[in-house]
Amino acid sequence: MTEEHQNANTIESLDNPSPGDCSATQNINPVEELQQALAAKAEEVKGLNDKYLRLAAEFDNYKRLNQRDQRDLIRFGNEQLIKELLPVVDNLERAIKASRNGGTSEVLIQGVDLTLKQLTGALTRFHVIPVETAGQLFDPARHQAVASVASENVPERHVVDELQRGYLLHDRILRAAMVSVSAGPGDGASGTGKAIGSS
Repeated sequence: MTEEHQNANTIESLDNPSPGDCSATQNINPVEELQQALAAKAEEVKGLNDKYLRLAAEFDNYKRLNQRDQRDLIRFGNEQLIKELLPVVDNLERAIKASRNGGTSEVLIQGVDLTLKQLTGALTRFHVIPVETAGQLFDPARHQAVASVASENVPERHVVDELQRGYLLHDRILRAAMVSVSAGPGDGASGTGKAIGSS
């Protein structure tokens, strides 16, 4: 047998494989293999979709609960402060009742004074504290000047008198203190505090 003949037989054998060689490949059908892979992927997609739906439902429940908690916080956020203020209301009612039942004005003043101390204590527990004013350098961030007065005893641009108390909540101004401010020694100047706070 010549070399060309052997090569031809080899090429023919590739085109027409012998029955013994293709027995392994005939058992695996490519269409069935693809169908199995497709079914496996479809099952995987179904599982992932179910997981997504469960997570989406849990997230919706979380959002609803969170919104309800926020509404409750807005509605009942001042509950503790109000509980602290109720005894103050009770004491004011007792003071008025005692005064109407023939108590002296001294008893009423004493009752109101004690109630004010109780109210101030309740506010302090919620970090509401008064702004310092007496003798302080005028601070436009904390003080509102309503008058400028001559003073021999208080240095210029310092608070002479507090007309209405100011309050801080932690370090934030709730209300500026209304004050009169010293213009220094002089002929008794009087006016608004606009010029004081503008320099």
